[in-house]
Amino acid sequence: MDDSSLVWDDGALVTIDQRGLPHEVRELRLGTVDEIIEALETLAIRGAPAIGIAGAFGVVIATAAHTADGVVDEARVQAEADRIAAARPTAVNLAWAVERVRTRVPAGADAVLAETLDMLDEDGRVNRAAATHAADLVQRLCADRPLRVLTHCNTGRLATSAFGTAIGALRVLAERGAIENVLVDETRPLLQGARLTAWELAEAGIPHRLTIDSAAAWAMATGQVDCVLVGADRVTANGDVANKIGTYAVALAAHRHGIPFIVVAPESTRDPNTATGHDIVIEERAAAEVTGFGGVATAPANTEVFNPAFDVTPSELVTAVVTENGVVHGTNGEAGEDDSAGAELAAIAKELYGRGWMPGTAGNLSVRAGATAVITGSGLSKGELTPADMVTVSVADSTPLPGLRRKPSAETTIHTAVYRTTDAAAVVHVHSPYATVLATEAGAAERETILRITDFELIKGLGSADPTAIDIPVFPNWRDVPRIGADIERYLRDNPSAPPVLCIAGHGITTWGENLSRARDRAECLEALCELVIRTGRRHAFATPAEPLEIGPT
Repeated sequence: MDDSSLVWDDGALVTIDQRGLPHEVRELRLGTVDEIIEALETLAIRGAPAIGIAGAFGVVIATAAHTADGVVDEARVQAEADRIAAARPTAVNLAWAVERVRTRVPAGADAVLAETLDMLDEDGRVNRAAATHAADLVQRLCADRPLRVLTHCNTGRLATSAFGTAIGALRVLAERGAIENVLVDETRPLLQGARLTAWELAEAGIPHRLTIDSAAAWAMATGQVDCVLVGADRVTANGDVANKIGTYAVALAAHRHGIPFIVVAPESTRDPNTATGHDIVIEERAAAEVTGFGGVATAPANTEVFNPAFDVTPSELVTAVVTENGVVHGTNGEAGEDDSAGAELAAIAKELYGRGWMPGTAGNLSVRAGATAVITGSGLSKGELTPADMVTVSVADSTPLPGLRRKPSAETTIHTAVYRTTDAAAVVHVHSPYATVLATEAGAAERETILRITDFELIKGLGSADPTAIDIPVFPNWRDVPRIGADIERYLRDNPSAPPVLCIAGHGITTWGENLSRARDRAECLEALCELVIRTGRRHAFATPAEPLEIGPT
């Protein structure tokens, strides 16, 4: 079947019967609605995207079966569609796909088939796009070397119609030479990892090792995992993720060991109508799946069983949810550009740490996200940050949103003061050495001071109205950091045309701009300018805002 696991052939859906793998690759031909439903319920077809498309083909079959003399019995077809959608309640793709094609029922079976085939074609493109975005993110977050990646359940072409989601990302990484080894959870109780994922990885030539589910945490503790990649059956509005049972435990372990936990799924898996994971119906399956395997009993007769097919991973444990649109959810459960900025914040923090501008846990970066801002967490090495270490705070009062795993940076009030008084979209606060020295010289008084620098070409890079001179405010380094924020907010309100740079005596510099790159560039420019002033002894002067600035030779 090449790369496709679902094929329409002369009125029937043809697929691989996943129950026979890995020892038997047998074809399954489904020509009735009952056969489609049985295949879904018995996991002959499984994986959220594949379930959805198979359900849509079921509606094609139902429409053809209930059409006589060119007239569709819409009531009977819609009843069959309801039956199909109810076969697997946790995976939102099934309801989504059935809903999409059932609107074409009045136009007849050919119209329903055309819509379903469009969906089938889209799935391969969507999966490849999501997989590529996820691979890009993994390489931004992890070391620049062949990686050890852990995955749970099966997310390849068997679980989709083609290419795969999380396994698709593994395929992209392998094509780039970025995979050392994949650790495959066996995925109890039906062993989708052992039977299906190991089979697909072997088919793709990707090196891998199989492990029991309960070994995943120990593999992380012993440094054998750089990243976790999983799929999803449903992603709620707040970013909670329903996936195969055991995923939550993997996420907890990854969280404990600071390992990126990335979910790869198509947009059709996102469910904006379900607020949180608490609202998801979790399927419970037959006791026989737990009390034995392969027809052999492994538990005493009449043992009661708890056998949920899925669990829910809270959004705060998820580094990122990646779809064909890129990163759509991050650790804080916010959707949109601020989440993809989490990876950018981590990358720039690591770069500035390498320069010595954010030594240890010092310094912080942020981006605005509407009425909130995403800022680096407190007490964390800036050379080791991941998107999971970002915190969302209210711009209005600097308070963190509830339920976050990290505390916001101590200088949060400095960032929010800038956001409340300017149109900045990003703020950088660093301890670059030359600017800090010059600011410390300027900031002896217990009130803000003005540092004037003239006659350097670099002044143009700081957003000053006068390209030949710039007045940079220097604020006292109060022990009470919110007081520094209050000073900054007052000054910027009183001086709306002030350049987008400031200093804090003995504490560092703060710059801002329309994006994170521009704010970072201004910090670099200010540091270079201050280095020139110190090294050349060129003219500069200090004064309080109420005093005239007099510049003379040094």
